[in-house]
Amino acid sequence: MSIPIGGPSQDLLRQIPQVEKLLRLGEIEALIPGRSRIEVTDALRVILDEARQEAMAGRLSQGELTHRLSGPGLLARVQREIEEHRLSAYRRVVNATGIILHTGLGRAVLPKQAVESFARELCGYSIVELDVDSGERNCREEPLVKILRNLTGAESATVVNNNAGATLLVLAALARGKEVIVSRGQLVEIGGSFRIPDILRESGARLVEVGTTNRTYASDYRRALTHETAMLLQVHTSNYEIAGFVHQTPLEELVTLGQERGLTVVSDLGSGCFIDLSPYGFKREPLASESVKAGADIVCFSGDKLLGGPQCGVIVGKEKSILALRAHPLFRALRVDKCTLVLLEATLRAYQDPKRILELVPALRLIQEPVETVRSRAEKCLNTLLLACKRLELALLPSAAQAGSGSLPTQTIPSYAIQVRHATLSPDAVAKSLRLGPTPIFSRVHSGSVLLDFRTVLEGEDELILRALEKL
Repeated sequence: MSIPIGGPSQDLLRQIPQVEKLLRLGEIEALIPGRSRIEVTDALRVILDEARQEAMAGRLSQGELTHRLSGPGLLARVQREIEEHRLSAYRRVVNATGIILHTGLGRAVLPKQAVESFARELCGYSIVELDVDSGERNCREEPLVKILRNLTGAESATVVNNNAGATLLVLAALARGKEVIVSRGQLVEIGGSFRIPDILRESGARLVEVGTTNRTYASDYRRALTHETAMLLQVHTSNYEIAGFVHQTPLEELVTLGQERGLTVVSDLGSGCFIDLSPYGFKREPLASESVKAGADIVCFSGDKLLGGPQCGVIVGKEKSILALRAHPLFRALRVDKCTLVLLEATLRAYQDPKRILELVPALRLIQEPVETVRSRAEKCLNTLLLACKRLELALLPSAAQAGSGSLPTQTIPSYAIQVRHATLSPDAVAKSLRLGPTPIFSRVHSGSVLLDFRTVLEGEDELILRALEKL
């Protein structure tokens, strides 16, 4: 709807001053020595722009404008705007979505010992690419190789920035200009619309599809072999599942065929898993150590999914193949920095204590936590909320969490959630209010209410939820 010229909004707009005039106010001038003129100026611009937008929309009264631009009112808004601007864009949040490996919220929660190692080792200079004994330059991920060899049984290992990068490097270094045979049922699309055929094309390798969507046999690979074939690629379908009449060629059969014809055999595990989760009610995932034992030349997987560490692509396998990857020009472009090295080292060391691994790695702890324990935590928080937030409609409901990030597809994890309803605010408005708090809380909107799933609410975060709901 158009606003008549000369109407109330035009009168208000004429009363909104320029930034320079407000900067000369005594209260505002007093702020500048403790901050910076740029910060104060930017805060004033935001405040004035908001006032203009609301005036033009007819949502701003004369009294509200006067209050906003008066000394005390303006000072409080400027201070709040500056503090909000200073908050890290990557600050900690409460994940109450029930998605354990939430891509938008940083995937795996890092182990405590990894965070402590990060703070301890990176507050100054640190060893990244030098040998202490000789003082000479060395391979930066070399300290990780010994740990990965012990954990997976591989001859050697290396690390790049993520598993898509690992796949790209493997294809470019070992099959550029040659044919790579892949089952049609494994031509997956991973996060961010990255597809295996696209990565193959960018690497310079040529894709050869074999079998059908649901069934591929060793004989299909054998018939597709030519003098141009360089690689047999197995891609674990970690982000979806085909059920019914299915057959995928076991890795051992591909290795046998590869050894007969002198071909590189690569197993791309995607999520990557170091321990068997089937005792906790999940379908069995292929372990990195099993793919190595099967004889694959290269096995690659993500560091920030079921492994529970930082974002990276871990590559383990035969010494000859790893050396070829390190010698390729792409390797430097995909290398990880000191932050990733420190975090990954500490995460991998947690796996050297098998009896405590579920305790030490948060991603694994959240996945296997008994549902009765989740319910107990949610119920305790609910009882506190019922006393403090009597104007909200709150209830405890069974919920279904999930691993997320393409891990453990089609498998839900029993959980419990606190249902939140507000007398006047819509569920979307409640969810937005929770996200915009000092510590953002990400929830799930379902069936006309907001759900706070406690499988992903960490220890000590109950108080943050209480404060946020009290404001509603």
